[in-house]
Amino acid sequence: MITLISIAVLLIAVAIIFMQQPHFGKAASGERLERMKLSKHYRDGAFSNLSFTPSLTEGYTFTGVLYDFIFKKNPRQKPLNAIPYIQTDLKSLPADSNVLVWFGHSSYYMQVNGLKILVDPVFSGNASPVPGTTRAFAGTNTYGVEDLPEIDYLLISHDHYDHLDYQTIKELSGKVKNVICGLGVGAYFEQWGYRPEMISEHDWDETIAVNKDVKIHTLTARHFSGRSFKRNNTLWMAYLIESPGQNIFIGGDGGYDKHFADIGKRFGSIDLAILENGQYNEAWHAIHCLPEEVVQAGKDLNAGRIMPVHSGKFSLAQHSWDEPFIEVSRLARLQNIPLVTPVIGEVVWLENRDQTFTEWWQGVEKLRLP
Repeated sequence: MITLISIAVLLIAVAIIFMQQPHFGKAASGERLERMKLSKHYRDGAFSNLSFTPSLTEGYTFTGVLYDFIFKKNPRQKPLNAIPYIQTDLKSLPADSNVLVWFGHSSYYMQVNGLKILVDPVFSGNASPVPGTTRAFAGTNTYGVEDLPEIDYLLISHDHYDHLDYQTIKELSGKVKNVICGLGVGAYFEQWGYRPEMISEHDWDETIAVNKDVKIHTLTARHFSGRSFKRNNTLWMAYLIESPGQNIFIGGDGGYDKHFADIGKRFGSIDLAILENGQYNEAWHAIHCLPEEVVQAGKDLNAGRIMPVHSGKFSLAQHSWDEPFIEVSRLARLQNIPLVTPVIGEVVWLENRDQTFTEWWQGVEKLRLP
């Protein structure tokens, strides 16, 4: 008994020491915390969604999910071969071009009306606080901070490790002019060396007038937050970039709900909806969209085109690595909805609605060994 108690105490001590590392972030305090408390979405020390959002779907248990995760591995959760990519020279893209370049998962670079925008960059090759775990697929981590031009606006959807990467954010500090994030997330940036005047924290349904032509709207998402044991201590969100040429919706991460239809009604039409599609499971259905819900969300938003993201780089769920692409493509074809599915690094010309894309994921598995 003494030995077991000693081992338990040791493990707890190691965990406490490990969690003092800076990549776990810093809790909000002072004026930042007081502002959070003023949000109507903040109650009893945590943010909440508009609708009831359980961590697990009714009928599932944490122990059952953990058992499946450990003992019921899908042999196709990760691709056997490298994911294809194109190494685009981002610094040489024409400054007046409206483009998007995807880096895998939910990271991408955009140029919109002369502004250089970066969303949820993860270039460390790891989507976990534990080194060597949740590694990026081969071929998906060819871009780094050194490949980027100076960034006018860095947008962060929420504080999870596959969207807010400590190593990448630290390396970006000399290239980013402004950061836009949800309430509470700014505490991480300050801890990691960013000046307070660079950081703009927001609640849902706020508008940042970037210049006379471009606005960035902070919008509702249905998800959760937290980088340690405490959940929902910062706010998660979606964005919409409104410019004279087009409206671009950035869905962040989250489950399906009525907020997509509300946003569609508010803005009338959206040219491109970038929507989370991947890392889903019926067990946590409320916080991640299934493929059919991705297509429905695009319809709710009145989107001209849908770009599915949150897949193709990390395995965070038990579905096959290419299932999100296969399913959302099949469902979109049935409803005649155009998809934007670039290879990592491929330039998406935002003003060219006739640009076509290959189903590149099909070629990866053709090279599988017997």
